Amino acid sequence: MVAGGSAEGAPPAVRPRGRPHVSTPVATTGVVMHAVNQPKFVCQVKHGPSGTTIQTEAPKDNGGTGMSFSPTDLVGAALATCMLTTMQLYASREGLPWGEASATVEKRMTPPPRRIGELVVEIRMPRGLDAQQRPPPPGRGRRGPRGGGGGGAPEP
Repeated sequence: MVAGGSAEGAPPAVRPRGRPHVSTPVATTGVVMHAVNQPKFVCQVKHGPSGTTIQTEAPKDNGGTGMSFSPTDLVGAALATCMLTTMQLYASREGLPWGEASATVEKRMTPPPRRIGELVVEIRMPRGLDAQQRPPPPGRGRRGPRGGGGGGAPEP
C-alpha cells in the first residue's frame, strides 16, 4: 500500500503486488471518487465534487443479478460519453452547429479469464452537418472506419 491519502480524506492508493511503483506528475485538475463494496457484489461510487453516486454490480455470469452496470460496462459507457462530449466541445469551440448525437457501445469480453476484448462504438452525428462540419472522432481506433490511429479532436 502506498502511504498517505488525499486531503479530502480518500483512502490511500493501492499498488498491485509485484509491480514497481512509477511516479508520474500529478494533474492539477484532479477529481476524487470514492468506492465502497457492499454485499452481493455491489459497489457504490461517489463523485467527490458533486456528491452524485452510482452503483455497479457483478454481471450475471459472475454472481450478480444483472440489475445494474458492471464495472466493465462503465468502461464502455465512459468511452462513448467521452467521445460525444469531446466532439460537442470541439463543435462549440469551432462555432459549428450541433444537435443531438448518440453513441452505442458493444462490449465484447474474452473467454476466461474474462477481460474486455473489444469496445465497438457506433456514433450517430447530428442531422444537417455536412462533411466539413463534422468533428473528427476523438482518438479513432486502429480499426476505425478510416483506419490509422490517433488523430481526432483535441481533448477537452
